[in-house]
Amino acid sequence: MVEIFALALWVGLVFNAAPGAVFSESLRRGMVGGFRPAFAVQVGSLAGDAVWALLGLVGVGALFSVPTLRIPLAIGGCLLLGWLGVTGLRDAVKPHVRAQPRSGDGQRAALAVGAGMSLGNPWNIVYWSGVSGAITAALDTEAGLPGLATFFTGFMIASLVWCFVCAGLITLVRKALPPWAVRVIEGGCGISLLVFAALLAARVVTGGA
Repeated sequence: MVEIFALALWVGLVFNAAPGAVFSESLRRGMVGGFRPAFAVQVGSLAGDAVWALLGLVGVGALFSVPTLRIPLAIGGCLLLGWLGVTGLRDAVKPHVRAQPRSGDGQRAALAVGAGMSLGNPWNIVYWSGVSGAITAALDTEAGLPGLATFFTGFMIASLVWCFVCAGLITLVRKALPPWAVRVIEGGCGISLLVFAALLAARVVTGGA
């Protein structure tokens, strides 16, 4: 069980630290609002990851490899990424038009966005559908329900630690930058989100998603 837990911690850190759309959105919101919105996006994404992890580890996630279930999720994720990308570019070019929600509303929106990005990401479907079999093959004698539960626990702990680390680093960078640099990063995040949306759309069209 110690080996499974250590493996889960490592996989969780690698999985979450890899640059992607969630990091871009965390950075974008963190550049504007600081630690809390960046952290909220990360936690929202973690909630979505937890859903896919549980479904994948119990074998239900394989159902979402069926195109009739996977493609609508991918399209929804693509639309969300596109909307976030356009919003990022708009706010970078014209920051005065940015809506100023109340703190609680902004954090709830960031949580919802993070969860939506995770749930609409077909890579998560593929990843968690294969994790159960991979653990069974690598750690056969301990890969029953206790082993899978240990892996899930370790993965979620590592992911939660990364939420704090990521949001904290973004906050430090934000404090060190002048306003114009913050706007440049915000615009860059908007562009990256549009790129992720385009890549996901291409996979949907070609049947890769």
